[in-house]
Amino acid sequence: MSEYEHQPVLLNETLHYLNIKPAGIYIDATVGGAGHAYRIAERLNERGLLIGIDQDQAAIKAAQQRLASVKPAVKLLRSNFEALPQIAADLKIKAADGILFDLGVSSHQLDELERGFSYKHEAPLDMRMDRSRPFSAAHLVNTASVEELTRIIGAYGEERWAKRIAIFIDRHRRDGEIKTTLELAEIIKEAIPAAARRSGPHPARRTFQALRIAVNNELEVLETALEAAISLLGGGGRIVVISFHSLEDRIVKNAFAKWAKGCQCPKEMPDCRCDHRPKLKVLTKKPIVPSADEIKLNSRARSSKLRSAEKLV
Repeated sequence: MSEYEHQPVLLNETLHYLNIKPAGIYIDATVGGAGHAYRIAERLNERGLLIGIDQDQAAIKAAQQRLASVKPAVKLLRSNFEALPQIAADLKIKAADGILFDLGVSSHQLDELERGFSYKHEAPLDMRMDRSRPFSAAHLVNTASVEELTRIIGAYGEERWAKRIAIFIDRHRRDGEIKTTLELAEIIKEAIPAAARRSGPHPARRTFQALRIAVNNELEVLETALEAAISLLGGGGRIVVISFHSLEDRIVKNAFAKWAKGCQCPKEMPDCRCDHRPKLKVLTKKPIVPSADEIKLNSRARSSKLRSAEKLV
C-alpha cells in the first residue's frame, strides 16, 4: 500500500470561495488525505473548528497525521456525507460557516491497486470506497441483468456502447465469474468496435466510472447530502463543491438553482402569492475549471469543476 497522498484540486479557488473566518466552523465532507482540509485549518485560529468526514478508514488515519499540529479543534469521523445531519446533531452544531465536497475517487484510491478502481492494473474487481460495504463491483458485474448493466453503464458512464458492453459481459460470465479489473477491461475493449477505440479515452474508462458510481451509490447520496449541507449553513456561510462528472455537476447546479429561486407560483399567475424567498446566492454562474498549468501539474484535475454558493441570512 502506498502512503496516502492527496494533491488538492482547485485549491486556491476553494479557499477563495470558502472565504474562511478564523474562528469559524468548517466541514470537509470528503476529507481524503486532508489536502484541502490542512489549508483550511491553516486559516483557522484556536477558536475555530474543522470537521473532516470520509468513509475510507485509510483517509481518516492519513488526515489524523496531517492535521495533528494545526491550531483549531479537529474532529475526524469515518462516515458517509449522507450522515451529515446526524453528525451535526451529535457534535451539537447548529450552523456551519463553510462546507466542502470534493467528489469522486481520490488519487490514493486510484493508486492503491488492490482497491480495483483502475482499468490499467490487475486487481480484484472491488471499487468500494468503504470496504465494509457488502457489494463490490464484482458482485454487480456478475449478478446484474443485462438490462440493469446497460442502464448503469449508459446513465452513469454516458457510454454509447452500453448495451453491447453489457451483452459481452453476460457472455463472458456464463463461462465463469469475472474477477479482476484487467479481465473486465479486456471484455469492454472487445465489445467496443475497433473504429470507436482509435480515438478518445481508454475504452474501459466510462464503464469503470459507471460501475464505481453504482457500487458506491454516489449520485443518490449526493442529492440528499447537498440538501442537508445547505440547510446546515448559517447566514453568510459558503458551500463549495468540486465535481468530476457531468452528472454530478448537473446535480450540484440544480440544487443551487432550487435554493436560489424566489417566487415559485405558476407562471400564469400575474402576482406572487407564495411569498417564497431565495435562501441561497449562487457565486459561480459558470463552473470554475482548472488552469492549463494546474492540469500540467496534476492530470487528474482535468475534468474538475467547482461551484459555490452563499447562504442568505
